[in-house]
Amino acid sequence: MKTPDLFAASGRSARTAALHAGRVGLLGWATLRSLARPRAYALETVAHAKQIGVDSLPLVLLMGALSGAVMAQQTMYQLSQGLPREIVAGGVVGGMLTELGPVLTAVVLAGRVGAGIGAELGTMKVTNQIDALLTMGRDPVLELVVPRVVAGTVILVPLVLLADAMGIFSGYVTSVTILGLTSGEYVEGAKGYYHHGALIFSLVKAVAYGFAITFTASYVGLRARGGAAGVGRTATRAVVAIIVSIMVLDTVLGPVYKALT
Repeated sequence: MKTPDLFAASGRSARTAALHAGRVGLLGWATLRSLARPRAYALETVAHAKQIGVDSLPLVLLMGALSGAVMAQQTMYQLSQGLPREIVAGGVVGGMLTELGPVLTAVVLAGRVGAGIGAELGTMKVTNQIDALLTMGRDPVLELVVPRVVAGTVILVPLVLLADAMGIFSGYVTSVTILGLTSGEYVEGAKGYYHHGALIFSLVKAVAYGFAITFTASYVGLRARGGAAGVGRTATRAVVAIIVSIMVLDTVLGPVYKALT
């Protein structure tokens, strides 16, 4: 008796996934189409860039500093006897540029910015403010989604660069003051690992994550329903969906790094 129920549940899940994919595609097309009208969203984009970037900067720098310090210590503790200590610097530079800098910055913004966008747009949805915009002949995607997506995509690039730099500097301070490396050893190790492909890959990730965070949060927010309780659930769903999308992108972008190196 349970087998038909399982098949029915699988069918419903497939239809739901297809429905969401179609809606995501429609919202994505509407967003891309609206990009051709920069004058309509330029001022809002600047305001959202400040909210997303400048207000998140202290937390991003803190996470970068802690990541670099931890990476230096863990690399040093796992070194076998006889290996050059310059490897510590290579581990810090490589870890920050290719993984920790972009991913941790994106996770910070997922919690701080993604939840806020989801809750804000969700509140507008359940209080019929978006319906009011449509009634007045205004485009909710152009006014609400596009400024957030453009701001997030652009502003995450400098945030990731600053997180990378802070992590590398923190790794230097930790290596010299705690782990016993000299400044020369750390600098030589960093120069030996660094290549432009790693930096470009970090920036590619920043653009992809910035778009994913703001677009996913906007989509989830516009799907909100159920009053105040629904807004709370929407914020939670936005953060979960963003983190999943970040990890999927992190996996998919792996071959890009191989091509760049």
